[in-house]
Order: sequence, then C-alpha cells, then structure tokens
Amino acid sequence: MSHRDCIRIEGLEVDCVVGVYPHERNASQPLLVDIEMFLDTEPVARREQLRDTADYAAAASQVRFLLRSCQFRLLETAAHAIAKLLLAPPGAEERRAPLDEVRVRLTKPGALRGFAIPSLDIRRAASWCRLGREDKPWGVVHVIHETRDAGIYRLDVAPHQCIPLHIHRRMRESEMVLTKGLLCQGAATPPGTVHRWPRGAKHRYDNPTDRWQSILCVDMPRFLPDDEIEVEGEPTDVPPEPPWGPIAGVG
Repeated sequence: MSHRDCIRIEGLEVDCVVGVYPHERNASQPLLVDIEMFLDTEPVARREQLRDTADYAAAASQVRFLLRSCQFRLLETAAHAIAKLLLAPPGAEERRAPLDEVRVRLTKPGALRGFAIPSLDIRRAASWCRLGREDKPWGVVHVIHETRDAGIYRLDVAPHQCIPLHIHRRMRESEMVLTKGLLCQGAATPPGTVHRWPRGAKHRYDNPTDRWQSILCVDMPRFLPDDEIEVEGEPTDVPPEPPWGPIAGVG
C-alpha cells in the first residue's frame, strides 16, 4: 500500500522583485512562501536516511535563492517556477527523494498597502513537470523554467569533467552548488554556496570526483548561447555570498 504524506515549510519570508508596475520593478519587497511537499515517508521512517525524504532545509534554501535571483512579473510566474524546481527529479548525488506533488502558496503582504493581503495557491503533481534537456561536452543542462526575463537551470557536471573558464557580457548569472565535491575557481565549494557573477567575470567549475555534481543556475536574461564566451587566463576573484541563516550550506 502506498502512502502520501506531507512535509510543510511555513512562513519563509524572502525579499525579492515581483510585480509589473514601475515601483515594483525597481525595488524588492517581502514575499511570504508556504510549501507542502507530498511523498511517502515510510522508507525514511524505516531507514532514517535523508535521501529517502524531502530535505526541507535544502528546499527552503533553494527557493530563497531562486526568488532572490529572478525578477518575476507575477505571483503566478513565481509560483510555477518554484513548483517546477521542487518537482524536478533530483540530481544523481542530491540527498532528496522525488516528490509526488507540491503545493505552493505565495502571499504579497505589501501589494495593497494594508487594505488587504493578496495571495496565490497552486498545486501540481510530478507528472506536470516536464524539463528540457541539453547535452554538453561536460555534462547535461536541465531546463527547469524560462520566462522572458530569466532562465532557471540545473547543470549536472559529469565525473572528471569541467565547465571551462568563461564570461558573459550580457547575462547576469547566479549559481548555487547543490552537491559535495565541486571545485569553483579551483577551490572546494560546499553545498549551498552561492556565487553571483558580474558581467565579464571569468569563472569555471571542475568535478574531480567519480560522481556527478549539480549546480542550480539562474540567468538574466534567460540563457543566450552566444553570450557564453570561453576565455583564457586566471579566474576572477568573486567571493561567495555570505551564508544565510541556520540552513546555509545544506544540500
């Protein structure tokens, strides 16, 4: 007999850009996120292994990264992007189980200036989530979601391969490492580490391990093939984003 249980994340507050009006496009505002993740928790109750369940710490960290990295015009767009992120099949070395269904509720407390509080609630099954796929010399790009303003991707780097040193002249790129073992700019990079690459910054990733490694990537605008320019020289020194709260570095 199969079961469908629910793991909830309630009251996640993120300052981000969500809106169509000029005053909303030029400044961030608080967004409240509530998530329900449905799956069978009996395997984890028996084996007590994190990869058999939904890693709520990693999920909260990734959703926060997504909202802070993108600029959404509508709550609907943000909610669907979050649902696809959570329903996407895990990478080979991600410590989480696939989900059967998710429910995402977004609340925008400042939108109506105190007169009322609008929110949106969506519920989607795993069968709804369809990812694009692009094969690369170094591995695979999974296209999670694209809008006119941003693209959300998971980069899976094959064992003993590297994403070569490159720059972007038009895209702004934010990346979160999801697995343990990657080198970024030649240095060991723990899961949960976030880099925000300025235009023109030279950056690369190396996977020296025998396992696949994964990176969550947001491009603004969405990925432009001719704007990924391989270069020579030394990587640019771009410090990672300061860790966030008690769940920083969890993946």
